[in-house]
Amino acid sequence: MNRKRVILILFGLFLTLSSFSQEAEEDIEYLITINTEYGKIKLILFDDTPLHKKNFINLVKSGVYNHITFHRVINRFMIQSGDYKTRNQPIDYDPRVIQEPIKAEILHHRLNVHGAIGAPRRGDDVNPERKSNSTQFYIVQNYKGAHHLNGKYTVFGQVMSGFEVIDSIAAQPTSNKDVPLKDIRITTVIEQVSKADIEKFYNFTYK
Repeated sequence: MNRKRVILILFGLFLTLSSFSQEAEEDIEYLITINTEYGKIKLILFDDTPLHKKNFINLVKSGVYNHITFHRVINRFMIQSGDYKTRNQPIDYDPRVIQEPIKAEILHHRLNVHGAIGAPRRGDDVNPERKSNSTQFYIVQNYKGAHHLNGKYTVFGQVMSGFEVIDSIAAQPTSNKDVPLKDIRITTVIEQVSKADIEKFYNFTYK
């Protein structure tokens, strides 16, 4: 077998393996678990909001979300977390993982439905580009959604299970500034699963 033919065979094998690897990667989902004293909330992140997805994964893997609180809770609306300043443990992560505000990825088909994961931000008067806070996130608790937020905030994920946990957190007594009177702390875990399993076990359809 001449050298040219060997090179062509190896190149073809490389293309086949690369294609297989890409297909396998596209079938993989990151399933994130938020652990609380009320139970577990499991969520996924959307591929079509890649900046927010990558950032959130990096924060989880780095441990930024461990030992912080749900610091804003409004029953029949949403619960909010992600403020690293609420941490009650010494910092054990690289602070450089925390970015500047993230470019908005507001998509018309990503709505603030029940269980949607969205990114809080500063108001339009000081943030006309609607850039997202780089660590904080909210979870829509209202069963009818929070559609007055559509088109104004980036929605980058969806809860798969733990809706009863969200309700329990939302029901906790708060101050007149919507801060829970008792700290509700979280830890986070990330795992890789197939998208087929997500659709099967959570009755979820990708779009």
